[in-house]
Amino acid sequence: MSYCSFSGGEEFKNHFEPGIYVCSECGHELFSSASKFEHSSPWPAFSETIHEDSVCKHPEAWGPIKVCCGKCGNGLGHEFLYDGPRQGLSRF
Repeated sequence: MSYCSFSGGEEFKNHFEPGIYVCSECGHELFSSASKFEHSSPWPAFSETIHEDSVCKHPEAWGPIKVCCGKCGNGLGHEFLYDGPRQGLSRF
């Protein structure tokens, strides 16, 4: 699985310094830079969350799964099945 996009995501697309990405609304820990990878999307991409409860997921009628902060519900983007070098993982 992978997650793609979160509030202010474009500024973090090419940011690869070690650290933790947090929710822009409440500061809840979401992703580690260790799970970040390059992707053709204009948003940063992560292969996993930092904690099991970092995000919550909500299926949408049109296909992808909406991903929100697990603490405050802030919209982070969508989860997509990744078909690149890390095939089989999700891309957040």
